[in-house]
Amino acid sequence: MVLPFLLIAAAAAQAPQEPAPSPSQVSAFGSATRGPGRLFISPMGEPFYGRTAGEDGLVVWFKQADRNRDGMVTLDEMTADADRFFLALDRSHDGEIDPDDINYYEQAVPQIRARTMVYASTTPGGDVEEHADSETSAGRLGLLQIPEPVASADSNFNRGVSPEEFRDAATKRFLLLDSSHSGKLTLPELQNIRQAASTVAKQKRDIKPGPSDMPSSAEYGRQQP
Repeated sequence: MVLPFLLIAAAAAQAPQEPAPSPSQVSAFGSATRGPGRLFISPMGEPFYGRTAGEDGLVVWFKQADRNRDGMVTLDEMTADADRFFLALDRSHDGEIDPDDINYYEQAVPQIRARTMVYASTTPGGDVEEHADSETSAGRLGLLQIPEPVASADSNFNRGVSPEEFRDAATKRFLLLDSSHSGKLTLPELQNIRQAASTVAKQKRDIKPGPSDMPSSAEYGRQQP
């Protein structure tokens, strides 16, 4: 019995191993593999990539959040998805997303860091006006144009986010997305919101970077849900 066991072990050692994904292929939170498709920032701030060139990361997130696979995301599913992401954000497992956790998140997902953009528009009288917009970048990647979805969940402004605050933020964001008050979110509805946000961003011409990044996320975007 020893010889067959040794032969099996030798064969297993010689079998080609599945290569481990490189750091550039996996998100910082292990929930979204980088792919060739479009990047999507979920309502709670998690990055998702389309798995194919023509796929939006919104589809990937929706399928994950829709736990019972009935084609809709309910409030319970939205908060459950927020709870899951909270555990990934709370790197020290102390029950709070603290400033260090937020800083790590912003470094890992640089697309969400608020940056003031300045664009110009012409009035009916022919005058050129400049406008400061800190939400264009976030808006084109998500659904609610929240510049920093994690830090803005800090409702009591103590520079940390508790599980209750993160869950409350998920509830508020669900209600904002559920414009029909049906108690559920469907993929076509969210795709329409996504398209509208992209259209608004594209209509803002002559966008150029502002002089500097906004202050820390803990101080910016507090008015957002």
